[in-house]
Amino acid sequence: MLEILTNPITISVIVMCVLCLLKLNVILSLLVAALVGGLSAGQGLDLIMKNLLAGFNSNAENSLAYLLLGTFAAALEYTGLASLLAKKVTKAVKGNRSALLATLCICACISGTLITVHIAFIPILVPPLLHLMNELKIDRRAAATALGFGLKAMYITIPIGYGIIFQSIIASNMTENGWPIALPDVWKYNWILGIGMIAGLIISQYIYRKPREYKDVSFELDHTYDNLKMGKAQWVSVVAVIVTIIAQLWTGMMPYGALAGLFVLIAGGAIKLSKTDFITSEGLKLMGMIAFIMLIAGGYANVIKSTGAVETLIVNTLAILGTNKAVIAFVLILIGLIITMGIGTSFGTVPVIALLYVPLMKGTGFSIGACCCLIACAAALGDAGFPASDTTLGPTAGLNADGQHDHIRDTCIPQFFCYNIPLAIAGFIGALIF
Repeated sequence: MLEILTNPITISVIVMCVLCLLKLNVILSLLVAALVGGLSAGQGLDLIMKNLLAGFNSNAENSLAYLLLGTFAAALEYTGLASLLAKKVTKAVKGNRSALLATLCICACISGTLITVHIAFIPILVPPLLHLMNELKIDRRAAATALGFGLKAMYITIPIGYGIIFQSIIASNMTENGWPIALPDVWKYNWILGIGMIAGLIISQYIYRKPREYKDVSFELDHTYDNLKMGKAQWVSVVAVIVTIIAQLWTGMMPYGALAGLFVLIAGGAIKLSKTDFITSEGLKLMGMIAFIMLIAGGYANVIKSTGAVETLIVNTLAILGTNKAVIAFVLILIGLIITMGIGTSFGTVPVIALLYVPLMKGTGFSIGACCCLIACAAALGDAGFPASDTTLGPTAGLNADGQHDHIRDTCIPQFFCYNIPLAIAGFIGALIF
């Protein structure tokens, strides 16, 4: 047990969580945690920094995409399209709290399946809705968990959009490690995790149902609803959104989609060249922090991987587990949580987890379905509640547009407890019944 507690990953993750809870900036928390993890593994300061910088490349594309998408979101707000969309949503929900939260949840679900813009829609749609949310006295933690459900549950359970990517990673890595499984079969074992997510959504909406007061804060890009109509700039913005989606799907890269959308806005006259500095600055305010956190998270993950502590953690754990399947499943889920929070991405964690889980579970009598379910569960656990995950960073980017939504206390902690506990229970049951 001492070897587990003193493992560099365990120490690093604990340090990171404690620092975040103490409200140290997420970037600084990640840097300190990376330093602690590397030093506890016996690495020198030079090697830690080298690994940290080398890891930036793993998240470079996403970071660039978030910067460009933030600029695109600011541009759409400047043209008034976002405010018009918010006006339409306001009329549609008719002051109904549940209807507004359901709309946010549905939009998040669509963003990862039918229209794969991921979290890019959040800084476009959510800030203009904050005034309505304030009027309805909606606890923004309920909105954060509603958005988190849509961003997370879809790729776990449905093989569409990002779900194809996530589930294909599981299938290919299980196959490469000696347990072949076809992509169309993965969702058949992951559906139980979807039930866990639904349970978490219900729990979160019950916990955060009470009214919460927020101050009305004006935005620099605000437009008055009464004076907004669909004119040339707004129609050009609609075309820009369509072009963004098409370009992203065609190239498979979000940065190209955002660039294409910005080009349409400028070429169509919706945004003047003289305003691009202002728009870019507003975009950096929206998504710049997320982009930089993703870079640091990539470096942190590389430092953790370089320590070799993942394999050691598994070996030391197995030495005290025995052969009881229930005990093994429970401990593997906990280890998966630690590993995923150490690496910071459910997609990127699958290869590491599969490498260790497949031979272990195959050798201890688990079925292929149980292994598939447990890999998906373990990989997804750290995504909800992890400070540097886009599942938490995205909702915060929209809900904190007026500076009244704390990333750790209002997004990370609610998502962690409302989703990780039901997910862990669902994964545990799945590992035993499949």
